[in-house]
Amino acid sequence: MSEAAAIPLKKPAMLLAGVGALGVVFGDIGTSPLYTFKTVLDMTGGDNPHTIYGVISLLIWTLIVVTTIKYAGFAMRIDNDGEGGILALMALLGVKRHKRPMIVAAGLFGAALIYGDGAITPAISVLSALEGLNIVEPSLQHYVLPLTALILLALFAFQPAGTARIGRAFGPIMALWFITMAVLGIWGIAKHPAILWALNPYYGLAYLLHSGGGGFLVLGGVFLCVTGAEALYADMGHFGAGPIKLAWSGLVFPSLVLNYAGQGAIVLAGAPTAGNIFYRLCPAALTVPLIVLATMATIIASQSIITGAFSMTRQAIQLGWMPRLKVSQTSEEGYGQIYVGAVNWLLMLVTIGLALGFRKSDNLASAYGIAVSATMLMTTVLLFIAMREIWKWHLAASIVVAGLFFVVDLSFFASNMTKLLDGGYVPLMLAILVYLVMYIWHRGLVALGARLGEDPIPVDAFLDELTRSCVARVPGTAVFLTRAKATTPAVMQLYVKHTMALHKRVLAVTLDIASVPYIARRDRLALAEIQPNYWAITARYGFMERPDMPALMAQIATHGCPIDPTQLTYFVGMEKIVGREGPQRLPHWIRSIFTIMLRNCSRMTDYLRIPAEQVVDIGRQVSI
Repeated sequence: MSEAAAIPLKKPAMLLAGVGALGVVFGDIGTSPLYTFKTVLDMTGGDNPHTIYGVISLLIWTLIVVTTIKYAGFAMRIDNDGEGGILALMALLGVKRHKRPMIVAAGLFGAALIYGDGAITPAISVLSALEGLNIVEPSLQHYVLPLTALILLALFAFQPAGTARIGRAFGPIMALWFITMAVLGIWGIAKHPAILWALNPYYGLAYLLHSGGGGFLVLGGVFLCVTGAEALYADMGHFGAGPIKLAWSGLVFPSLVLNYAGQGAIVLAGAPTAGNIFYRLCPAALTVPLIVLATMATIIASQSIITGAFSMTRQAIQLGWMPRLKVSQTSEEGYGQIYVGAVNWLLMLVTIGLALGFRKSDNLASAYGIAVSATMLMTTVLLFIAMREIWKWHLAASIVVAGLFFVVDLSFFASNMTKLLDGGYVPLMLAILVYLVMYIWHRGLVALGARLGEDPIPVDAFLDELTRSCVARVPGTAVFLTRAKATTPAVMQLYVKHTMALHKRVLAVTLDIASVPYIARRDRLALAEIQPNYWAITARYGFMERPDMPALMAQIATHGCPIDPTQLTYFVGMEKIVGREGPQRLPHWIRSIFTIMLRNCSRMTDYLRIPAEQVVDIGRQVSI
């Protein structure tokens, strides 16, 4: 169990954790005022009072219904051993029953969509922050795009060094950002206090009902105010539900409401709507410092998205839904401080490409929202199942509550789908590609495991045959990694067949990845000496943990197995995939892509931290 979930936080500690959450959890949703109101106003085509009151009301109540009620009020009450997020929820529901393809599909596609969001968020955030330069000096407009590309390049280039040190400053900077937004909002509201009538949901509903199809289309822009709301749930394991809710209700939500209301107030007071409305809240003399602060906030928001993509990638690898990628721990201070090079550089190329291709935050807003709204829709479906199976709610109550969320999410998703041809296809294409990678890898792994498990040989029969065949038993201890718990490891059979020898002591080790984030050390191991000097060992890990074979062997040595961890020889199979005839064969296109993935993924020995000098690779040809 994660520390945040296991240890109740006292008030000072919760306050400190809440400040830390500001920089990790709320970066995306906290920078949305930079572009959301301007985008919606451009979509409405007018700045009359009826429109302004309606739009501000919709923004405020979207924050209340989606973020406060759905995520903070309901989703964060369902955790997987302290962890949240759509993959953790999928894994939690998956252990309730076997063979639940619809739950798996919803969870995986929702996770894949987050990668699409991860590519767009840094581009639109940094662009919108730097567009304030147009207000300071219109001639600086030509430098916005190059500066955006340079900042994004530096952001991704910095990732291999880790974010532990700069991470300490994220919380205070974002606290300053939210306080600044609140103060600017109050300044704007003072110019037209009547904007506070927009707190009444009547104005939002009236706008939707009386503006025809235009109101429905505007929902796609309104939804931008809650992009990043999923992070409240996804990052729950890092900080705990209490600190995140405290930060949201105590600072983030009031700051967002005040700022949106302030932007609406100055437009009602006659402020021009050309350019970035957010910066018009600020006195001219303070615009440059505000641009600097906004840029820092968007960099932090981008960093949070990138870190989230790294964490989700590791979860998917552990659950067997993504090829093994090299995951580097960049700091000993926190398990979440990791770096995944392949994800980093691919995100960098896509993000900078989007910034250069769309050129303006207004244009990027057309591509933004589809991925996030679809993920929220998938989360609602899983929440309904959780209400029935975990909370044991009555069907009618589950339908009423989840149905409300579903209608809201579906409305936003349908409205966002109207942006499909204006750039909305970009995150969907990215999500489909990620989903295909997950699907093909998992399908290939299942086929590979099934093929290797054919014609199993019981351990007793195999060892008896060794004695009858006078196979030499050489000094030392051999470790064979195997998926088969009750039968002879295929790699061991192959090794004996070609060498006619076997070590005197054998450890057959199976690594099980559980559907919970963490496994307590005391529950890690199950081992038994089923034959003299033949040990069958099962080691369980959570999907947030990375197996470490040397550490595991050291633990095994303390459980009655007489081994020296430094004197072990690990035997690892290196599969070469070939085609197979018959009805059980994989489709050619899946097998071909899986083969490429298998050939280029990180070596199993590197992933398990096995010392290179203790490894023997055994090649074998497998038809699937």
